[in-house]
Amino acid sequence: MHLIMNKITFFLMSEKGYSVLEAFISRFSPNYIDQVICSKDPNVANDYFEGIKSLCIKNDIQFINRRDFHKIRTNYSFAISWQWLIHHDSKIIIIHDSLLPKYRGFAPLVNSLINGESEIGATAIFANSEFDKGEIILQKKITISYPIKIKYAIELISNLYAKMVIEIADNIIHQKKLNATKQDEKNASYSLWRDEDDYRINWNHSSNVIKRFIDALSLPYKGAFSFLNEMPIRILDSIEVADVVIENRTPGKVLFIHDNFPVVVCGTGLLKITIAIDDVSKESVLPINKFRSRFN
Repeated sequence: MHLIMNKITFFLMSEKGYSVLEAFISRFSPNYIDQVICSKDPNVANDYFEGIKSLCIKNDIQFINRRDFHKIRTNYSFAISWQWLIHHDSKIIIIHDSLLPKYRGFAPLVNSLINGESEIGATAIFANSEFDKGEIILQKKITISYPIKIKYAIELISNLYAKMVIEIADNIIHQKKLNATKQDEKNASYSLWRDEDDYRINWNHSSNVIKRFIDALSLPYKGAFSFLNEMPIRILDSIEVADVVIENRTPGKVLFIHDNFPVVVCGTGLLKITIAIDDVSKESVLPINKFRSRFN
């Protein structure tokens, strides 16, 4: 099959996908887009499915739900936040949420924030049969400071995505060669997939680590999980508090109540819980109804 050379196919999901599409339309003509394939994501509060769809309709771009997709007709395709393998002859360009070869795999941005990385970034690679090992086309990074919420980090990364796609797409539209370099395997690391068990707070960690954990799993994600006196809750925000000497340190126990907010003992340090909701009703569980409370 003859592939179209100066048009592009987009596989888009999430805020990053929306930002890329919006930036592309603003910089180039929608006529350079052949198709946009999209899918819903039940794991986030706003998956941007409807936003991407509306943007396509407004600009007369063919929008296809993933379940109705059949084939790629262009020489190049971009995959943004895409969760499935794409089996086609098109050259697939993936943009990954890390400075490859570090954090290959799943949830790289979340894991980078939990680990306290001073820099976050994105890497455009050619898709191949190996796990995020494709040759690097372009890489951009940004320095961050903590505390930082995942929502803001996603906004920063989304801007990088848009800049990278525009830079690469300009070469594709003008049919210029895309240069790429091999990844340095000596610097490779991997980021594991996360499931519901990975949302649970380990109160034996330091208050600093737990704070980063809470921020990295806040909106648009479900929120860090814990039990409060056997009630399942989601903790969405917190503030580190100066530590005190505790003779019988027991992580998870409430030590103080400050302004109606519980201050919880961590492995080291203290953490004031400022936003917490019932995991079922989604109603606030603060202020807590008894002083002798335990998070676990």
